[in-house]
Amino acid sequence: MKRKIPLLPLRELIVFPHEVVPLFVGREKSINALEEAMAADRHILLCAQKKAKVNDPKPEGIHDYGTIGTIIQLLRLPDGTVKVLVEGKSRAKIEEYLDTGRFFHVEAEEIEASKVTPDDDPELAALMRSVQATFENYVKLNKRVPPELAVSVQSIDNASRLADTIAAHVNFKLAAKQELLETESVRARLEKLYELMQNEIEILQVEKKIRTRVKKQMEKNQKEYYLNEQMQAIQKELGSQDEFKNELAELEDRIRRKKMSKEATERLKKELRKLKMMSPMSAEATVVRNYIDTVLALPWNERTEDKIDIEEAERILDEDHYGLEKPKQRIVEYLAVQALVKKVRGPILCLVGPPGVGKTSLAKSVARSTGRKFVRVSLGGVRDEAEIRGHRRTYIGAMPGKIIQGLRKSGSTNPVFLLDEIDKMSMDFRGDPSAAMLEVLDPEQNVAFVDHFLDLDYDLSEVLFVCTANSLHTIPLPLRDRMEIIELSGYTDEDKLKIAKQYLVPKQVELNGLEGVEIQWSDSAVKELIHHYTKEAGVRSLEREIASVLRKLAREHVKEPKKKKTFKVDAKLANKLLGPRKYRFNRAEETDMIGMANGLAYTPMGGDLLPVETTITSGKGKVTLTGQLGDVIKESATAGITYVRSRSLALGLEPDFYEHVDFHLHFPEGAVPKDGPSAGVTIVTSLVSALLAAPVRKDVAMTGEINLRGKVLPIGGLKEKVLAAYRAEIKTVLCPRENEKDLHEVPKNVMKAIEFKFVESLDEVLRVALAPLPEDHPNQSLRAFLLGESEAKLDDWREVRDWMKQRKEQEDRARETARESGQHGPH
Repeated sequence: MKRKIPLLPLRELIVFPHEVVPLFVGREKSINALEEAMAADRHILLCAQKKAKVNDPKPEGIHDYGTIGTIIQLLRLPDGTVKVLVEGKSRAKIEEYLDTGRFFHVEAEEIEASKVTPDDDPELAALMRSVQATFENYVKLNKRVPPELAVSVQSIDNASRLADTIAAHVNFKLAAKQELLETESVRARLEKLYELMQNEIEILQVEKKIRTRVKKQMEKNQKEYYLNEQMQAIQKELGSQDEFKNELAELEDRIRRKKMSKEATERLKKELRKLKMMSPMSAEATVVRNYIDTVLALPWNERTEDKIDIEEAERILDEDHYGLEKPKQRIVEYLAVQALVKKVRGPILCLVGPPGVGKTSLAKSVARSTGRKFVRVSLGGVRDEAEIRGHRRTYIGAMPGKIIQGLRKSGSTNPVFLLDEIDKMSMDFRGDPSAAMLEVLDPEQNVAFVDHFLDLDYDLSEVLFVCTANSLHTIPLPLRDRMEIIELSGYTDEDKLKIAKQYLVPKQVELNGLEGVEIQWSDSAVKELIHHYTKEAGVRSLEREIASVLRKLAREHVKEPKKKKTFKVDAKLANKLLGPRKYRFNRAEETDMIGMANGLAYTPMGGDLLPVETTITSGKGKVTLTGQLGDVIKESATAGITYVRSRSLALGLEPDFYEHVDFHLHFPEGAVPKDGPSAGVTIVTSLVSALLAAPVRKDVAMTGEINLRGKVLPIGGLKEKVLAAYRAEIKTVLCPRENEKDLHEVPKNVMKAIEFKFVESLDEVLRVALAPLPEDHPNQSLRAFLLGESEAKLDDWREVRDWMKQRKEQEDRARETARESGQHGPH
């Protein structure tokens, strides 16, 4: 039966049917063949090479006969080799090589085993008995073959299986074994096997006689000398060298020359002594060899010289990144200190900010400006503590942790080591990796960092660790305490415009092959992309949209390559190429509205306007909150309602007003999750406006946390929130008094365009946020409250309620009249 099958060439080894053999595979073609077999039915053809030393054999250098085997187990070792356990199934002959590129793919004819039994052929039965008896004699003389094998061979009643089992375990030359494999006739195979075993038995008997005679004649020293001479003579006769012995000598030389700690040198010498006593093919020898190689590959004293040029470092940092003054300043400070102090411990910096603001690329610039090697390790999704500290050598496939692997890759003891996405680590039953990071990122402890695989002290004090994170609250407090936090806020629209023109457009023009084409980008085109095709704090999506526009221009250019054309990219063309707008920024209302207040929110994408709507209906005091809200913002709403109840008399409300009405507070854009305490002042303003029918000023936005006593507490993310108000064309922003110190981060052009009111109490908020009341508004004492002259009277609430009822009846009558006359009613 013909079949297509991947081929695995073997060196100095022949596998017979029914034989289970472990193989160590290191050649790329052979590994590819194994992967192909694993992806199919696990069957692979095992054929011996004619010359074992040939690393990349051709089809003519491989025997035509081989054995089809089944892969029982496949294990990838840390050094890149593959250990595979194969069981021979049947003989096969190669008919044709189908492919010799990535791996050998052949068409082979499977040779079925003979089904003749000893019962059918008495002569075959006699031959089998002779072979079994001869093999028993061979086992008695050869101590390397276990006696149990002779017992199991006696029980084999299949002639073909008997011949293959014995051939696999007798120490024949490779040529003889190949000849047995190629012999298809069972009878001929048994006869050949019988002849070969008789020769081996004669040799073993002679060797036994020699050993007995020599043992009696020589003393201990003579015996050692004789054995060494005999081994050298055999090696010389065969023309081969003991490769394993040469490797050990090479390792010994490398250990002697490598400058390491005293502890590491002693450990490697001990491991080498252990390796010398092992068999080179044993699994333990592979583990020890891998350990020695790993320790020798580590940089113990290799380091790069730091470039202590402050001006050059500033130039590189400014060249690579626009803005980001805080982290740049910190790096320059570090270099200045290093210029004055000979050895300074590497700081642990943590860059925190929204996606796309340049945290990872900034770390690369740090490496470039300091002249250090750069290593990046992503910690996103790491849940196993052993990935940081390494696995103990008792485990199969053990390897060092990410820290030691990164240093091995860098080849330097003082690289810039980027720990990316440190806030994305999590824990499970395998341990807490963030706890393992405590030792790595503590300048007092990382002088003697211990990796479980190495089990040696390793000095990390010269490494400049840079961590990146999107948020701080997911980083455990002890780990956060060990790092110097540098917060990177989102870019303003002006920043994005400059970054796009200076960095992103030239970069994407080059990447899209448009360097020779004249392309003129207008500011309006970039602003169109910023405002309506991206919604982010960084510039990653902006770069993608710029690339998308350029790809479409590239297509136009390729259609008419000879025609020299100038592309003028403006907002209209960008809109045409990219299709309908994807996003819109929340805008302020066109008129002052009752129950609608503009809040300011901080999101991972930057700041945004957060409107809050409140509707009052008759009911029994039920409070409904909608808009996908978190627990903290719900608590702010509850606190706001409690505050309004406590101030009912001052606002002209009946003390039990809440027992007769239901409140519905709604936060639009329900698909976007919202949380945090800073919406407190907005909620109270919206509530008071709805209860008292007092409009909220359309050009006012506010932010601030509240307590039950009406105090306005400080918030975070002021810069992003103010930028959102600027985009929404808000004229006045209400902020907590304690946040006045944060205004230095706000761009000057924004400061000029917005009037800031710093408040300490909700009374101040209401007096600024609520619009002047209509002339016919009955609650004149509320007008006095808003002006700060006096507090409202209790009777005013009843008048407001009656006035709102009369106004609603008038609107209903007007709507009814309009419907009867075929006109639209008032809106």
